[in-house]
Amino acid sequence: MHFRFAWRYFRARKSTQAINVIAWVSVAAILVGTASLIIILSAFNGFEGLVRSMYASFYTDVRVEASKGRILVADPLVIRKIRALPGVRAVSVVVEEKAVMQLGEYQTIVQMKGVEPGYVKVAGVSDRVVRGRFETGIADRPRAVLGIGVENAIGVLSDRSLMPVTIYLPRKGGTDLADPLSALSQGEVFPSGSFAVQPEFDNKYVFTDMEYLRAQLGYGPDECTAIELSLTDQGSLKEVRRALQSMLGPAATVLDKYEQNRTLYSTIRMEKWAIYAIFSLILLVAAFNMIGALSMLVLEKRRDIQVLKAMGADESLIRRIFLSEGLLLAAIGLILGISAAFLLLSLQQRYGLVPLQGQTFLIDHYPVRMIPGDFLLVAATVLCIGLAASWFPARRAAAQAFTLRN
Repeated sequence: MHFRFAWRYFRARKSTQAINVIAWVSVAAILVGTASLIIILSAFNGFEGLVRSMYASFYTDVRVEASKGRILVADPLVIRKIRALPGVRAVSVVVEEKAVMQLGEYQTIVQMKGVEPGYVKVAGVSDRVVRGRFETGIADRPRAVLGIGVENAIGVLSDRSLMPVTIYLPRKGGTDLADPLSALSQGEVFPSGSFAVQPEFDNKYVFTDMEYLRAQLGYGPDECTAIELSLTDQGSLKEVRRALQSMLGPAATVLDKYEQNRTLYSTIRMEKWAIYAIFSLILLVAAFNMIGALSMLVLEKRRDIQVLKAMGADESLIRRIFLSEGLLLAAIGLILGISAAFLLLSLQQRYGLVPLQGQTFLIDHYPVRMIPGDFLLVAATVLCIGLAASWFPARRAAAQAFTLRN
């Protein structure tokens, strides 16, 4: 019954035109706030998906590291057991270390990453090669795949270089103070290609043969810094992690893609929730228009309230009528805002209406991705704000009814 009264009050002509104007202004404010919040959350979803796709080509599904120190012992028997686990697609032993790379008078600090020949099945870096090919060579004839930032830093074209690149690496156990150079190993590799994922990796990483890098560092035959895996199905992640931890014990730490770059994903999520909080405050400010419209409506409907009381309506019914009126205003703005946001986002996905400035990004328009959970969250937020904004005028109407009765 109270919804029927609320709908009648909304449609009826008011004696004061300002009430209609303020009511529609509050609906418009909720419309704009709702649409803006959904659009900005969808834009964050789009950028998060884009970042995840870029990082997914570099970070593997699972990475096993030493719990303490840098060196992890992985003998061939353990590797065979890991390869035999259900859900494991490919495995690669990895050796990583910082190094100085030099070509002529140019030099830069890089992160050398030695991988096995089957690494192309573990990570998607080979799909990001922009020059040459992904070839790491063998221990006796090592090759190097450089990030394009590293390539530019030392002034080389990886697919046509005739000169080897010199690499200086710290040697394990090299602590002779009388001969400081004994702590370093020097080697040469020929570039075979370059890759482009994004600057954090392009300016830092160089891939080469794992056995070659292990020998240069002075590691033992079973020593490495990590074991990286790709999975046949992401649904098997929990089972694989549990099996790996049980097999390797407390000496090893098993990380998924999120945990390998926890800081980035946490920052993206925090930014999204910060934007949600800011736009929710904007919706809260917009609700003050609703409070004004409902307060004026209560004053106008004093006679109606008196008639309802004479007919036996209690204070609870009066309160529910004006609460329903506020929810009705919020619901109209919410429905119109969701419809407008859905239309604009669909057009952006299909036609790329809003372009990205500059030509340095991987795409030419703002990415957006609609998630049903965001729509539900925004709807719940708007309705809660509408209910809160209606509470004071509804209480005032109920108190007014009580005063009129007495």
